[in-house]
Amino acid sequence: MATNDDDLFRQEMADVTPIKPDNRATQPRSKRPNSLREQLRRAAAMDDRQDRNPLTVPEQVPRIGPTDIVGVKKNGVQEGVYRKLRLGKYDAQDLLDLHRIRLMDARDRMQTFLMKAHEQGLRSVLINHGKGVHSERPGFLKSYVMHWLEESHLVLAYHSAPQNQGGSGATYVLIRKSSQSRQRNREFFMEAGKQQR
Repeated sequence: MATNDDDLFRQEMADVTPIKPDNRATQPRSKRPNSLREQLRRAAAMDDRQDRNPLTVPEQVPRIGPTDIVGVKKNGVQEGVYRKLRLGKYDAQDLLDLHRIRLMDARDRMQTFLMKAHEQGLRSVLINHGKGVHSERPGFLKSYVMHWLEESHLVLAYHSAPQNQGGSGATYVLIRKSSQSRQRNREFFMEAGKQQR
């Protein structure tokens, strides 16, 4: 007579004794911090209506080394203006420090900082992002900051700060003029032109 699987199982387990409870409390596993991949995935899944920050967070951006000197002059920026920025001749009118800030927080702080600088009519600001020499991925945050500066419509140019002002761990940024600043400039030059006649 053929036996089914249940009968076979019972026969095999006939002499097994159940383990008695030992009254030990089990600790719930602590949540490990979100990996970068998880953070990026969550950011990508965020509803566009909730996230109005135009700065993107792709999984990879061009890698910038901790000691690399960087600089970009976008269309419309005069060479003399860019040279003064590169040499640190413009005083930083505001400073953003991103040391020890997580990637997504750095993105939000940077967008808020750039918008505020633009609205206040600031022209030159300094972003202190650090070099990331001792981090797990050297130059990681610095690389993302350069990516954001490149894609921001509020930024006309940027360049690594001179050595005495942060060197490759900080970046001077030239902010686009607000419409109010452009109007004030037009009025100033029109008035100056009238006085010269």
